[in-house]
Amino acid sequence: MRILRWFLGHRLLRRSTTAAACLLAVWLLVASILFVYPSASAAEPARADAVVVLAGASSERLPVGRDLVRQGYAPVLALSATYTPGNKDTDSVCARNLNPRIVCFSPDPMTTRGEARAVARLARDRGWTDIIVVTSRYHVTRAELNLEQCSSVHITMVESAPQLGPGQWLGRFVEETGGVAAGLIRPACANPV
Repeated sequence: MRILRWFLGHRLLRRSTTAAACLLAVWLLVASILFVYPSASAAEPARADAVVVLAGASSERLPVGRDLVRQGYAPVLALSATYTPGNKDTDSVCARNLNPRIVCFSPDPMTTRGEARAVARLARDRGWTDIIVVTSRYHVTRAELNLEQCSSVHITMVESAPQLGPGQWLGRFVEETGGVAAGLIRPACANPV
């Protein structure tokens, strides 16, 4: 009897370990598809009312937004100002901004959900019907989900290219998976603004 319990216990352990390894492999594959190769990244920007740069990784995102405006994709550059360490480049532009073609906004709360609500209000108040939104490649899926839950404007997502190592990508996979799950379970906005 003891041998049978031992055998069954190890067999169950092996099956559990195999199942966990398979789930991990599936999650890594899905996370890679959603966060390393997001489908929206293939979108070619078209003329829009504004280019919106989301907060965080501003040294990577801000140049992409500025280039889009310089290339004539939109007359307005809207910047999410959070006054946090990862957003210092954008925040310094907003702190000394005198250009009427640069609009700075502060999301409340300072999350992707808060940014989606702020962008929706900004688009409504300014009459924007088409916007280009710039964010990091890993953040495109979650940002697009939240933005579409909050606004009925046409959104084109444009990614900036993060320079991340394998451990940093894994951290982003975890954070973005949680953010997407939260957005699916509890939408950022009950109704589009």
